[in-house]
Amino acid sequence: MFKIDPQHIEIVRSAQRSKTVSGEFKHGKLRIHVPALLSKEQEEHYVATIVERVERRETQQMLNEGDPLRKRAAELNAAYFAGKLDIASVTYVTNQNSRFGSCSVRRKTIRLSHHLAEAPAWVRDYVLMHEMAHLIEPGHNRRFWAIVDRYPRAQEARRYLKTFDSDAG
Repeated sequence: MFKIDPQHIEIVRSAQRSKTVSGEFKHGKLRIHVPALLSKEQEEHYVATIVERVERRETQQMLNEGDPLRKRAAELNAAYFAGKLDIASVTYVTNQNSRFGSCSVRRKTIRLSHHLAEAPAWVRDYVLMHEMAHLIEPGHNRRFWAIVDRYPRAQEARRYLKTFDSDAG
């Protein structure tokens, strides 16, 4: 995941600022503008918040560069769904920490947690299959699980995700 080197963070105190804090990441350097009268504790809090926000955004952009999940979803669509699924987008996101994936049936979008980027490919494929199955069957009923279980490593992936989840928490 993307991490900002603390040596590449520059704090700019400004007497013109009274309340707002902002940051910009350019050329590998994060410049954070803060009010001159901000306490050291407040500054540390705002800097940590902005650093986390920038790291999440950069991680998400890095993981989605070249659209790898969309390409893999197209392959799984061809192999397991006869290419019949209409998928608008498939992306990694950095704001899913309590679930591995989500699917908006109405918008036909699939989002996977950035934590899955570190998982084996067959586990990511299982989560993609799970979310793609929701485009056919929105609920978690028998029909849904029959679709998901077409993936040959479904049981193994579910076991892996249970340990992955407990390791992350």
